[in-house]
Amino acid sequence: MTKKEHLPIIGVGPMIVIPQLLLTFVGFMIGEFTNMPRINLGIFKFPCVIFGIFLIGFGIYLWIFANFKEKLNENIKSNHLITTGVYSWTRNPVYSAFFLICCGVIFITNNLLLFVIPMICWIYMTVFLIKTEEKWLLELYGDDYKAYCKKTNRIIPWKTRNHS
Repeated sequence: MTKKEHLPIIGVGPMIVIPQLLLTFVGFMIGEFTNMPRINLGIFKFPCVIFGIFLIGFGIYLWIFANFKEKLNENIKSNHLITTGVYSWTRNPVYSAFFLICCGVIFITNNLLLFVIPMICWIYMTVFLIKTEEKWLLELYGDDYKAYCKKTNRIIPWKTRNHS
């Protein structure tokens, strides 16, 4: 990839998000509508539902802000590395958004057995990002991207770490 090129607008996003959504949907359907064993969270059911709703809402917030406030498509086309706003919380707020939404759905199900789904999604997403987009971004932005990686989480939104 030369400096004049930019990342694809859609990129590998569908290959990350669609399996995650499908796995969550299938897990939810199996957990709710089959005789799958359940390990309920008992007295934590209500807090889990509230937390699940929070995760879904926060995921929607991340998605909206990453795409529209930070103008993701325009920045990709102009070959600009976004490191501010929600991109200072996570390097991948769009993927994080879908991950959080899926985690929220799992929390709402109140079935501890389904908590393996977010772990599978996180591992898949991490490996996929390292092998694709992170390679492209490192090639395109070099040391700027390395410095950004040192202070910003890959998937889990968190306050920017300060490194000298």
